[in-house]
Amino acid sequence: MTFVSPEACPALVLNADFRPLSYFPLSLWSWQDAIKAVFLDRVNIVSEYERVVRSPTAEIHLPSVVSLKEYVRPARHPAFTRFNLFLRDRFTCQYCGSPEDLTFDHLVPRSRGGQTTWDNVVAACSPCNLRKGSHHPRDIGMWPTQMPFRPTVFDLQKNGRMFPPNYLHQSWMDYLYWDTELEP
Repeated sequence: MTFVSPEACPALVLNADFRPLSYFPLSLWSWQDAIKAVFLDRVNIVSEYERVVRSPTAEIHLPSVVSLKEYVRPARHPAFTRFNLFLRDRFTCQYCGSPEDLTFDHLVPRSRGGQTTWDNVVAACSPCNLRKGSHHPRDIGMWPTQMPFRPTVFDLQKNGRMFPPNYLHQSWMDYLYWDTELEP
């Protein structure tokens, strides 16, 4: 048997309805947080790693999937952050489609009274942002491929599934994509 460090054994955290608390970033707890939640009786162990940790009085398999005992109601609208904005816009410039050198652009420039809100800001690469400058899109014919909107948590989760994490343990797969459309 090969040695696996406990640090390489995060636990996927599911809500009481067995959906991940979040998809992007994926709701993961360290092995220490997962064990603590088990002993505080806040979670159910759904799946375990083969890796065991021991104390002087106990031995426990590290949880690979846990579900909360009490349902946590997700926020309806996510916070307006740079990361969530990029996720809403799928990490691409809304003018040219480039994923490189992303920043954000105000459709109605701040110099013309535009506000920093979901409905006025889009992801833009630096070259497009510089080219648009303080112009209104109609003045220079630079329209985003997707008009800005206030996303729901569902919108961000849907987009987050397009960018899976680098590491997905096999025991997590049944809980990550069960609500995606099946092929005929």
